[in-house]
Amino acid sequence: MLTKTLLLGAASVLAMTGFASAETLTIATVNNGDMVRMQKLTDDFTKKNPDIQLEWVTLEENVLRQRVTTDIATKGGQYDVMTIGTYEVPIWAKQGWLLPLDGLGADYDKSDLLPAIDAAVSVDGKLYASPFYGESAMVMYRTDLAEKAGVKISEKPTWDEIADAARKMTDKSTETYGICLRGKAGWGENMALLTATANSFGARWFDEKWQPQFDQPEWKKALTFYVDLMKEAGPPGASSNGFNENLALFQTGKCGIWIDATVAASFVTNPKDSKVADKVGYALFPTGGVENHGNWLWAWNLAIPASTKKAEAAQKFVSWATDKAYTELVASKEGWANVPPGTRKSLYANPEYQKAAPFAKITLDAMNAANTTKPSVKPVPYTGGQFVAIPEFQGIGTAVGQQFSAALAGSMKVDQALQSAQALTTREMTKGGYIK
Repeated sequence: MLTKTLLLGAASVLAMTGFASAETLTIATVNNGDMVRMQKLTDDFTKKNPDIQLEWVTLEENVLRQRVTTDIATKGGQYDVMTIGTYEVPIWAKQGWLLPLDGLGADYDKSDLLPAIDAAVSVDGKLYASPFYGESAMVMYRTDLAEKAGVKISEKPTWDEIADAARKMTDKSTETYGICLRGKAGWGENMALLTATANSFGARWFDEKWQPQFDQPEWKKALTFYVDLMKEAGPPGASSNGFNENLALFQTGKCGIWIDATVAASFVTNPKDSKVADKVGYALFPTGGVENHGNWLWAWNLAIPASTKKAEAAQKFVSWATDKAYTELVASKEGWANVPPGTRKSLYANPEYQKAAPFAKITLDAMNAANTTKPSVKPVPYTGGQFVAIPEFQGIGTAVGQQFSAALAGSMKVDQALQSAQALTTREMTKGGYIK
């Protein structure tokens, strides 16, 4: 009886303070730095929207993808807002799994989105996810180590140039490794880097008849190059390293060259977190002998699943987290260099941002250089860039990533990994009806 009375009393207090009618939004997001920062700033949102409470589910990238994909495909309704990539948006929108974002408010300004990003998150002119940050990929390197090693990295380097510099920068006696590249298996982890790398060597995932191409010399050259370079100049345990692990290595001074998402630039140059903040140079994604800079283009976006019963509140949150005012909020708290990049034209026209972010120009150059409609120099039946924009890629890409991660770990030879990738991809593409 006492417990029941206490509960009734608590309910009365909640009713008087206005929280009885509060809606709780459950938001699934990735554990990247920009999203962690967003969570710390959400008092701004809840003060403006006292009738909406937020519950966060923050997950490692591979786990997030698995959870939100399962939930949305089964109409589970576990989340009201999901953090998803440019891969998922058009596929899920066409399945009817996402709500169109037509209630973001007058201040949102869709026309300010960078054209490539806007196109990636729209279907038939309608926005189905709002970009939180956008990225391409580029080279980040230690200028002091390059100088000490007597190497110069050009603005448009070749992979041979990068390999030479990485070997010369390596000093294993001081745990300084010349290069850090993704090795953790996953279609959006190691396969994002390796697909972009293979593209830059002239490889492609499929020919015009959807036949897998892992048995072709371009893939062998790209994967052999990657494995050999990482064995010679990479850190130990590289097959377990993804974006966040390599970020930590670079920030703590253990890495000479890191080739990854342009969004990392604000973290490696932030003196609060990075020991090498004032010693970072930049270059475009390398080429392997063809005129292709990897064609990496990505955005992490906030989307609303069709299964939510809180669509109006969810759109209020999405608008808050992705409009121009949020950028100004981050700038006021963390400085202009740390605002989410790669989504809005106004940011790159802002003199304060240009002054605070030495990486602004090369980020925009890298994004503008990406051509996701022509990911390979050879003809292909798909679009994508560092991924293949078909529903089956999520499963196939991760399975292939496991073979290539094993090759990096030394538990499988490169030839074996490629043979296995060819066989499993052929099997799945046949099953999917692509190969007749």
